[in-house]
Amino acid sequence: MERQQSFRGVDASQAHSRGAMEKQQSFRGLMEKQKSFRGLMEKQKSFRIVMEKQLSFRGGERKKSKDSPGKRGDSPLHLAARAGNLSRVREILQNNDGDKAKELLANQNQEGETPLYVAAENGHALVVGAMLKHLDLQTASIASRNGYDPFHIAAKQGHLEVLKELLHVFPNLAMTTDHSNSTALHTAATQGHIDVVNLLLETDSNLIKIARNNGKTILHSAARMGHLEVVKSLLNKDPSTGSRTDKKGQTALHMAVKGQNEEIVLELIKPDLAVLSLEDNKGNTALHIATKKGRIQNARCLLSVEGINMNTMNKAGETPLDIAEKYGTPELVSVLREAGATNSKDQGKPPTAAKQLKQTVSDIKHDVQSQLQQTHQTGVRVQKIAKKLKKLHISGLNNAINSATVVAVLIATVAFAAIFTVPGQYVEEKTNGSSLGQAHIANKPAFIIFVLFDSLALFISLAVVVVQTSVVVIEQKAKRQLVFVINKLMWLACLFISAAFISLAYVVVGSQAQWLAVSATVIGCTIMLTTIGSMCYCVILNRMDETKQRNIRKAESRSRSFSVSMASDTEILNSEYYKRMYAL
Repeated sequence: MERQQSFRGVDASQAHSRGAMEKQQSFRGLMEKQKSFRGLMEKQKSFRIVMEKQLSFRGGERKKSKDSPGKRGDSPLHLAARAGNLSRVREILQNNDGDKAKELLANQNQEGETPLYVAAENGHALVVGAMLKHLDLQTASIASRNGYDPFHIAAKQGHLEVLKELLHVFPNLAMTTDHSNSTALHTAATQGHIDVVNLLLETDSNLIKIARNNGKTILHSAARMGHLEVVKSLLNKDPSTGSRTDKKGQTALHMAVKGQNEEIVLELIKPDLAVLSLEDNKGNTALHIATKKGRIQNARCLLSVEGINMNTMNKAGETPLDIAEKYGTPELVSVLREAGATNSKDQGKPPTAAKQLKQTVSDIKHDVQSQLQQTHQTGVRVQKIAKKLKKLHISGLNNAINSATVVAVLIATVAFAAIFTVPGQYVEEKTNGSSLGQAHIANKPAFIIFVLFDSLALFISLAVVVVQTSVVVIEQKAKRQLVFVINKLMWLACLFISAAFISLAYVVVGSQAQWLAVSATVIGCTIMLTTIGSMCYCVILNRMDETKQRNIRKAESRSRSFSVSMASDTEILNSEYYKRMYAL
C-alpha cells in the first residue's frame, strides 16, 4: 500500500511537472507571439518613418525634430553622463583604464560633444569630478560644434559647482576662448550669472580685460543685456573698464542707454563723469544714442547729471534735439527742450555743404533700409499665409477624395442590392419559356435598361473604390488629377444609377399610372442635368482662370524689375490656393 501511495505520488508529481511544462510552452508561445507582434510594430514604424521622410522630401518642408540621445550618436558614456548616473560612469571608466578611458572621454557625438561636455552642460558636478581623474587639459578643453568647451557651457548654464570642479583640476580653463574670443567670464556675464562671474573674477581678475573680436568688453555685454549686479561687480573689480571702447568707438554707457535699465546707466556714470562726453566713431555721445533709440527714461537720467553737454553735435552736425525731431518722438523733444537743449542751427554753426550732402545720403539710406525691411516683413507674412492656404487646399483635396470613396461604396451597395430586389419577385416553379430564379419582369424593355445602367453604376463605383484603396498619391498635382478623374467617374455612376431608377419606375407604376414614371423622368433629368451642367460650367471657368494666371506669370517672368519681383509674392494670394471654392 505504501508503494502504491508512493507510486501515486510519483504520478502526481509527473502530472504536475507535465502541467508546468505545458504552461511553460504556452508561455513561450505567448512570448513568441509578442515578439512577432513587436516585429510587426517595428516594421510599421519603419514604414511610417520612410513615408514621413518621403513626404517631407516631396513637400520641401523637412522639419527638424528634437533628436533623442541615441540619435545624436551618443556612446554609453555620453548617455550615463547626460543622465547623471555616477555609478555607471565609474563602472565604464574602471573597465577601461589608461588610454582606453581617455579615448572614451575624448569621443565626440554628432554635435561634437564629449562626455565631459554633456555632464557639464547638465550640471552633474560629481560626474565631472569622476571624469577629471582620467583627463588631461587638452581633452578637457575639446570644444563642440557650437564653439563652447565644457568650461564655457557650464558658465553659460550657471553651474557653479561644475566650474569649481573644473577649476580645481585645470585652473587654466578660465582663460580659454571661443571663436569670437569670448571667455567663460564673458559668457556668464552675458547670461547674468552673478555667482559664476564672482568666482571667475576671484580666480583671475585679468579676465575682465579680455575683449571680443569686435572690441566689446565683458562690461559692454553685461550693460547691454541689463544685468545690474554683474555690472556692479565688474566696476568694483576694475572701474577703468567703463571707459574702454569697442571697434565702433562705443563705451559700455553707449550700450546701456540702448536698453531700459536706468540703474545701470547711473552705475556706469559713477566712476568717472567724463564718460558722458565720450563719442563713438560717428561723434555720438550716450545722449545721442539714447535719443536715437527713443529711450526717454535713459535720456532723463543722463540730463539729470550736472555738467552734461546736451548740445554736443556729432559728425553729421546733429544735436540730440535734432535727432529727436528727426525720428519723431514728441515726448523726447519736449524733455530735451525743458532741459535747455537746442538745435544745431540755433548754435550759429550751420552745417557745411559736405555735411548736408552726407546727411541727405544718410536719410535716403535710412528710408531705403526701412522700405526693404518692411518689404521683407510683408514677404514673410505672405509666405506664411500661403503655407496656411496650401494646407487648407490639400485638406480640401483629401476631403474630396474621402467623400468620393464613401459615395462610391454607397452607390455600389445600392446597385448590387437593387438587382436582387426587383419588383414582381422571381420564378419559383419551372415552366415553359422561363427558368428558376428568373425575374417575372425579365422580358420587359424597362428591366433590360435597368440591368444595363445598374451594372454600369455598380462597376464604375467598384473601379473607384479599387483605385482609392490601391493608389497612394503624395504629389499635389497628381492628387488634383486623381480627384478630377474620380469626380468624372462618380458623375457617370450617379447618372447611371438615376437612369436605372427611372427605367424601373416604368415597371413599378404599371400601365395605369404611367404619368408617375413620366413625372419621375422629368424631375430626375431636370435635377441631374442641371447639376452636371453647372459643375461642367464651373470646371470650364476654373480652367480658363488657370490659363489666365499661367499667362500672367509667364509675362511677369520676362521682366526683371523690382516691382515685378514684389508682385511675385502677392501672386500667391491670387493663385488657386486663395480661392474659396473651385471645381475640378
